[in-house]
Amino acid sequence: MKKILIFGCMISFFISCQKKAESNDEKVDSTATTEKKSFEMYELSEMAMLMEQMYVDNQRLKERIEKGEPVGEFPSHFGKIHGAIMTDPSENDQFFRDNANLFLRAQEMIYKDPENAKEHYSNAIQACISCHEVKCSGPITRIKKLQLKP
Repeated sequence: MKKILIFGCMISFFISCQKKAESNDEKVDSTATTEKKSFEMYELSEMAMLMEQMYVDNQRLKERIEKGEPVGEFPSHFGKIHGAIMTDPSENDQFFRDNANLFLRAQEMIYKDPENAKEHYSNAIQACISCHEVKCSGPITRIKKLQLKP
């Protein structure tokens, strides 16, 4: 009885595999369409590229602070935050400029007062979060990863 059941299962298995293989042959090749779609590459704005660089710089800074290593020199390119072209130029309003100033002051204090680097760094990251809560909330989750562990 077991042999018949096993034999029946094997036949069913082979038949179902054969049907799948046949149905795959009948599929239309999606690359053979007559329509040609153009691929457009998204380009980051100057501000987006600057913020990506600031993110990387702050990742490195976070690691140095956590390890108790010297913080190094203030990255001069952070000052470009006021002049970098945004994806939407209308976003460069007074609110953004005020928050950018808070961020820059906190960042500068990390290097001017390294004894309190943790506090200044936390203030700088919070300035990023506060601005992004109003302007562009997308990167908040990522920015929160820059926060120091308590």
